[in-house]
Amino acid sequence: QVQLVESGGGLVQTGGSLRLSCTVSRTIFTINVLGWYRQAPGKQREKVAHITSGGSTNYADSVKGRFTISRDNAKNTMYLQMNSLKPEDKAVYYCAAHVWTDYWGQGTQVTVSS
Repeated sequence: QVQLVESGGGLVQTGGSLRLSCTVSRTIFTINVLGWYRQAPGKQREKVAHITSGGSTNYADSVKGRFTISRDNAKNTMYLQMNSLKPEDKAVYYCAAHVWTDYWGQGTQVTVSS
């Protein structure tokens, strides 16, 4: 069993920044893919960014150039640095670990005021 806990969400003005953290209950060194996802009201959950064990990253087009995903294996933690936030970034953000199955955190709310 793998448990993930997100933190760092909150309310920010348009153009502001937030950094989300995802702490994992076991070593992440061998987790092939960690990811951030988000779900806005009335919409399906969508991928925001992934990072592999080797450090390769990919992003949704909507966040490229604004968001940065990273991982600290020593701290069993993954991050999402979000800059230049827009009202359309408002959502509940979830982290996930993709191993033999998928493990999800409980989510953290991000609200961007215009």
